[in-house]
Amino acid sequence: MTFEAKQIVSNVVVLGGSGFVGRSVCEKLVERSGGAGGRIVVPSRRPQRALHLRTLPTVELVHADVHSERDLADLLADCDAVINLVAILHGSAAEFQRAHVDLPRRLIAACQARGVQRVVHVSALGAAADAPSHYLRSKAAGEAVLRGAGLEVTLLRPSVIFGEHDQFLNLFARLQALAPVMPLAGAAARFQPVWVEDVAAAIVAALDEPMSIGQTIECGGPVVYTLEQLVRFAGRCAGHERPVIPLPEGIARLQATVMGWLPGAPLMSADNLDSMRVPNVLSGDFPGLEALGIQPAAMEGVMAPLLQRRAGVARLDVLRAGAHGR
Repeated sequence: MTFEAKQIVSNVVVLGGSGFVGRSVCEKLVERSGGAGGRIVVPSRRPQRALHLRTLPTVELVHADVHSERDLADLLADCDAVINLVAILHGSAAEFQRAHVDLPRRLIAACQARGVQRVVHVSALGAAADAPSHYLRSKAAGEAVLRGAGLEVTLLRPSVIFGEHDQFLNLFARLQALAPVMPLAGAAARFQPVWVEDVAAAIVAALDEPMSIGQTIECGGPVVYTLEQLVRFAGRCAGHERPVIPLPEGIARLQATVMGWLPGAPLMSADNLDSMRVPNVLSGDFPGLEALGIQPAAMEGVMAPLLQRRAGVARLDVLRAGAHGR
């Protein structure tokens, strides 16, 4: 199946637009309009943390709480479409419910109140009602809510997303700058990493393609890797490759449980381990990036030079982050 873009949507609200994927989505939206015409509205409870978006023409940073029904309704006034990127990787069942299910419900109500029909929603590969993790089950529940809303919805399911500002490969590179070895839970888990720029391009292309309405589009790169391979790649490119020690299931789960009790976002939670029981790879049951005219970039070509640039300074970045937390 191949789509062909046929229309341009002008005024867009990007929920989660201040985050890692949102930065690239906003840049793509500006590029596709030539920086003229239309509005790109990015709500945030902490707009001061999204100052990198202020330099983009037509992007408006708005102080708002996307979990507030009133704020959502106000945001969608004079809006043509909504892109929803809001997601969490760590949390309790209630927190996953709030982010991945309750927010889509509130978004539907706001869309209906304001007469907005077009929604592009980013979910995740492996989302299913019977998936082993709260994360994947809540993602599936959010999809179901949107499918049943009577709106013009396109769903995108990416694998793990890499890029210059990711908290995946960059994190493993930084950790190996300090740790003599890498004890690794879920070392054999399989992923099909996809470049953030390809995901952003797919979101914008789907937004403008009426034939994508009602479709689920899977987003993955050209190669499948194990988690161990990805960790070794990150360390090698950053100049700090360490021995990887795959952890047995029992020890891995104990480690994840303990990390979940510590303050801050854990590197690996028990729910993450449950998610990794499902291969994070393209199923072949849905159209892929190629349907939107996108040939996914290889991870090595993008990330090797970015990680190599970090060589020698990654250790200092970790120390700076620790100092800022004091």
